[in-house]
Amino acid sequence: MVRVHFSAEDWGRLRHAPRPSPVPELHAALLMLGAPHEGLLFGRWRARTARALPTAAEPLADLVPGGAPPAFLDVLGETRQEGFAEMRAAAPELVRSELERVYAGHGGPVPAWVRSLHAGGPEGWRTLAGAQRAAYETVLAPVWGRVQDLHRAEFARHAVALAEDGPRAALTALAPGSSFEGGVWTWPAGPGNREVRLGGRGLVLLPTFPWQDRPGRPVVLAYPAGAGPPPAPEAADGPGEPLAGVLGPTRAALLRALPAPRTTTELARALGVSAATVSGHTAALRAAGLLTTARTGRSVHHSRTAVAELLLR
Repeated sequence: MVRVHFSAEDWGRLRHAPRPSPVPELHAALLMLGAPHEGLLFGRWRARTARALPTAAEPLADLVPGGAPPAFLDVLGETRQEGFAEMRAAAPELVRSELERVYAGHGGPVPAWVRSLHAGGPEGWRTLAGAQRAAYETVLAPVWGRVQDLHRAEFARHAVALAEDGPRAALTALAPGSSFEGGVWTWPAGPGNREVRLGGRGLVLLPTFPWQDRPGRPVVLAYPAGAGPPPAPEAADGPGEPLAGVLGPTRAALLRALPAPRTTTELARALGVSAATVSGHTAALRAAGLLTTARTGRSVHHSRTAVAELLLR
């Protein structure tokens, strides 16, 4: 059971991560390789991924001798490089204590590169960087576009739930069986009992992953974004603009051309079409709730709505 304690200040600091984070996504995929369950959905993916993993990625398995990774791997970052930089900046005491924890009672020999990492040696960090890079390029890079699409969909779904039902209902919807009592969010699943006191740090929601609790920083709650098979790579001839298949290329381009309000004439010039064509498209987008129009003197200015912003993100 996990109990998350909210203060009044934490409600104002509740947010959903706007983009997926490569390092935790990679670690989730690698942990799934050794998971004994979900054979129907994940069996073929496990077999294919295990065959494709290069030898250079094998040292990553040395960090989970008992199946539980060390806490200094729990980093975010919008790129793999940023994530590794956060990992590399971990306090040496944390790295040492976490390696000692995961190897406690292991009984077998500790690999030389892990001993180097424990001592803060550059060889250990070089091995970890190379293994992480090799695994990312094999496991995650081919499907990263799909991961981003799934994250956008989850981001929009949570935004709608938050607006319609409020934060408590939106949070409990993320974890079936969880509940709120007072300012405490209780998750019944999980081994043992854990109390997480946000203490004004706020909470960041990140689809897919386990808990990360870093003192002095917002707590990151990683949660399963939904059941289903692992992301598959997009087809090589897939559309470059996903919205174009739904809205049409001109209307999708029109929304993209509105990071700031623009007049009909400015839009016509930017898109290379007539003002009459722009007027027809803006009328359709306005009716769909994706665009607003305001008149200033003899000019009209078009702006994207919040719903359009969600679609574009």
